[in-house]
Amino acid sequence: MSAFYSLLDKHWLWKEMSHKLGLSAPAYSYWNESHHIKVNRYVFIEKNTLPPKYAHIQNDLTDLSGYLPTQYAASQLNMDSHIFSYKKMRLYNQFEYKFVNDIKFVNLKRFFLENGIKIEKSNYARLGRLDDLIITADSRFYRIDDHYGVVVYD
Repeated sequence: MSAFYSLLDKHWLWKEMSHKLGLSAPAYSYWNESHHIKVNRYVFIEKNTLPPKYAHIQNDLTDLSGYLPTQYAASQLNMDSHIFSYKKMRLYNQFEYKFVNDIKFVNLKRFFLENGIKIEKSNYARLGRLDDLIITADSRFYRIDDHYGVVVYD
């Protein structure tokens, strides 16, 4: 089972694709063979399911493996999204960011791997201040720094 940060490993951002191809916003809904998912308000098209007419664009699209939109990532980590918004936030520099068509993505895969945090899709994770975290018998705790940590509930 894969971790929640692997959600976009096999998808392209529709906004980027439609911009580069000059297509209207709902065009993907007419592609019967293409699969898409919605993450918050963003649409992502599954890789290798594009109509043959548009398959050439895949070489020019941004790979989002390990990345998630910042709002969605914050909700998955059960925290306020402001942590990804301001460089003055204590943990801001712990993450790698990527902008694609004015949408900010955060690389959670790198963050979890660098901190030795093991998580699967069925796990519930919470990133927060050490004083706010609740550690139970069925959880794993990872200290990020002197003020923050991650608890993964199995």
